[in-house]
Amino acid sequence: MNNIIENMEEILSQSVSGFHQYVLTVPFHLSFVSQNLCDMVGLTQNELLSENEDKYTPLVHPADREQYSAFLHKLSEGEQKLTLQYRIVKNDGTVLYVSDTVTSKRMKDGSLVGYSVLNDITELKKENDNLQFLNETIPCGFLKYTCEKQPKITYINEQMLKILRFPELKEGELDYLEMYKENIYLMIPMEERRRFSLYLNRVYTKGAPIAGEMTVQRCDGTKAYLFGWVTKCVNEQGVEEFQSACMDITERHHLKRERETQRYLKALTDVYDKIFEYDLSNNTVKCLYGQKSAVFKRLENIPMQLEDATEKWIVGAVCEDNREAVRAFFKDFFAKRFSEPDAKPPQITYRALSSSGKIRTYTGIFLKIDTSVSLFCCRSIPDEQETDVLRNENVTLKNMQELVMRFTEGVVAFEIENDTVKPLYTSDNVCNFFGYSKEEWLSLAESGHSIKDFITHSGIAYEDIMRLFSTGEAEFTYFDISQNAYRRIKAICSQKYSDGNSHCYVMLYNVDGKEQTSKSNDDRSIHIRTFGYFDVFVGDKPIAFRSQKSKELFALLVDRRGGYISSEEAISFLWEDEPVSAVTLARYRKVALRLKNILEEYGISEIVESVDGKRRIVTDKVKCDLYEYLSGKEEYSQLFKGSYLTNYSWGENTLAELSGMTF
Repeated sequence: MNNIIENMEEILSQSVSGFHQYVLTVPFHLSFVSQNLCDMVGLTQNELLSENEDKYTPLVHPADREQYSAFLHKLSEGEQKLTLQYRIVKNDGTVLYVSDTVTSKRMKDGSLVGYSVLNDITELKKENDNLQFLNETIPCGFLKYTCEKQPKITYINEQMLKILRFPELKEGELDYLEMYKENIYLMIPMEERRRFSLYLNRVYTKGAPIAGEMTVQRCDGTKAYLFGWVTKCVNEQGVEEFQSACMDITERHHLKRERETQRYLKALTDVYDKIFEYDLSNNTVKCLYGQKSAVFKRLENIPMQLEDATEKWIVGAVCEDNREAVRAFFKDFFAKRFSEPDAKPPQITYRALSSSGKIRTYTGIFLKIDTSVSLFCCRSIPDEQETDVLRNENVTLKNMQELVMRFTEGVVAFEIENDTVKPLYTSDNVCNFFGYSKEEWLSLAESGHSIKDFITHSGIAYEDIMRLFSTGEAEFTYFDISQNAYRRIKAICSQKYSDGNSHCYVMLYNVDGKEQTSKSNDDRSIHIRTFGYFDVFVGDKPIAFRSQKSKELFALLVDRRGGYISSEEAISFLWEDEPVSAVTLARYRKVALRLKNILEEYGISEIVESVDGKRRIVTDKVKCDLYEYLSGKEEYSQLFKGSYLTNYSWGENTLAELSGMTF
């Protein structure tokens, strides 16, 4: 034991990094310094020790001395353990970053002594500075999230918060960040969730990272486009987790989309007389193409108020006996009644005044660009004389127009010169048919290629593609990678000129899934059960509400039978004993958002309508035993057996009403 005590000073001097001892009474000064501290700063023990002055503080970097002085004074207040990071300047002028951990102890005479251990963290600081430099010059979003079926975010960096546009949290408002952390799928749009889930499964099972582009849903409802990667790691606690780094490419995506839209527009102008862009998010309409009409030429690319401009056109050009039908068609479009999944583009036939002053018959169609923008394309139907001329063509413009009105797959454009083809434009869903990615297609568009080489990846026979170009129609079987199944597709193309040179526009649409499509629509029928326990079914599958309060809110909307319910009213039912306040309003908004998300997951979000914070169920889009019973029809008279919304006490009022009814 004596040997250990005798060697203690040597142990502290040689083995404990930067060890020194402070007397924490004024004047502060060092009472012991280790040899490794002397080696660290390049001074001798005599140069550091003094009973009358502090010879260590002058070694602290001038910019850090005020912070270090406060550190010492804090230690002098009593027994404690504190740590501080600061810089010291060595005798040769070199700057070191150190982490100083000091434990203060009170001696028998009442004085305080601080025992300090220094760690040189210079290399770590330099590495962090480099990372900070990279973060500032190449800002990337970074995420860590669990490998659960519903992954939870465990870390999100500042850049990712900026990309997702999280608002600053205010008292009484919904904490969107905490909601996103609980379920990473909230940042993925509904249409992308399945693909994202497949990516995660592939990364997890194969243990290899995946890189690519992904669409995310910002907190303000807009979409951002990211490029990055996902990998699986094991964290410090030995738990598996996913990690993602990504860059915001939204601006580049929009520029690329704009170029593609222009190519698409060019293809459409070969078929249609006039094309208008309807933007529901901005409530505007503008003419993109007016052909020979002087009026519409003057209005090209000028945004106008959506409903006013449409009504002026209807009154000024559409024949009086067609106006109500055209108004109803556009009213349905404005109300998004044409936005059912897998629905074909809506179309209408009407008579209107042409630019030449004659009454002509027109056909119009809405082609969807994205969730908020659609193109209304219209063209006049040729009269008998024009039809005689068109009969001599291999493919008439009328055939082309009929095809576009039905197409569900997409459109593609080629420039053909003899036996050489140059791809011009393709919609997103057509590339797989030809066996190319979108990026490969764009690179092919730089120059011409022989038709045989071009179709090598597709599995299409050379004879079949040449028959398409010569006759205007052909059907093909191909393997759809995204559907993991063989599909049958029909193609119709525009006229190929006799000299072998032309621009060829090909419209593709599916011809092998009509029964399946019908079944899909049946599977999406919505049945609501209120007699007994409340439940909701999509087809024969019950909705698994993850939040009981969101299920109760939906039941409340059903009970109102299509009437609007305000936030305050809903709160009085959902939390009967609590007053309306900022806290309960925030809680209600969270419940309403969860209801919206679960309905979106099942593809039935259109059954609930929200206006200025008020919500209602759209009764004509659901089947409900309550509504059927109240209709008074004989076939529904036995549905009610004496129980109603057994889950919820507030249903007793309606139960009393039902119990007093006789039909």
